[in-house]
Amino acid sequence: MDLNNKVALVTGGGTGIGKAVSLELARRGALVAVNYSRSEVDANETVNTIRNQGGQALALQADVSKDQEVRNMVDSIIQYFGTVDLLVNNASITKHIALGDLEKATEEVWDELYDVNVKGMFFCARAVAPYMNLSGSGAIVNLGSIAGNTGLGSSLPYAVSKAAVHGLTKSLAHALAPTIRVNCVAPGAVATRWWDGQEEQMHKLAPNLLLQRISSTEDIAQFVCATLEQEAITGQIITVDSGQTL
Repeated sequence: MDLNNKVALVTGGGTGIGKAVSLELARRGALVAVNYSRSEVDANETVNTIRNQGGQALALQADVSKDQEVRNMVDSIIQYFGTVDLLVNNASITKHIALGDLEKATEEVWDELYDVNVKGMFFCARAVAPYMNLSGSGAIVNLGSIAGNTGLGSSLPYAVSKAAVHGLTKSLAHALAPTIRVNCVAPGAVATRWWDGQEEQMHKLAPNLLLQRISSTEDIAQFVCATLEQEAITGQIITVDSGQTL
C-alpha cells in the first residue's frame, strides 16, 4: 500500500514512538490525525512540525479508553479529511511495579492499564473499521511489546495487557479480513521518556543486546510504516528488539 495521501490516525501521537510514527507517516505523504489524551502541547508541536514541512495534520484530544470519545474523534477526522485509511494504535500506559510485588498490582491498576492498553485499541479499531470497509482497504498496526512475549516488564499488569494486545491483533485480523490488515509491532527497549530516571539501567542494557544498541523511536516508526505498506501480511506479531529476546 502506498501511504501517499492516505489518512492515518496515530493514538498517543504527540510523544515518543507515536510522534516518530506521525512524522514518518507525513514524510511518506500521509495525512495525519495526531491523537493525544493529556499531551496537548506535544501534539500541537508534532502537528506544526508536519505542517511546516509541507504536510497535513490535525491534533485531536480523546481518551482512548472512552468509547464515545473515540467515536467522536473519528467523526472529527471524517469531517476534516473525509475518510480514514490507517490506524496506529500506539497509546499505552504503565505503572512501574516490581514484578513480585503482587499487592501493588491493585484492581485500580489492572483496570487503568487494561482500559487504555487493550480496550482502547479495540475501541479505535472498531470506530475506524466502517470507513476502511467503505473504501475497500485499510491497515492497522497495534503497538505491543516484548513484555507480552516474555512476561517481564515494568509491571505484571503491563506485561499481561501487552499479551492481550497480541491476542487482540490476531482476533481482529480474523474479524476484519479480507479488507483490513491488522498486525502488531512488538518493540524491545526503546529510548523514550519511559526510561526517565532509569537512564543508567538503559545504558547498561545496550551492550548486552546482540546489536549492542537500544532502538530509537525512529527505528520503530520506520518499521510501523513498512508494516502498514506491506499488503501480504496480517495477524502477525513482529518483534523489533535488537536481539534482546534471543
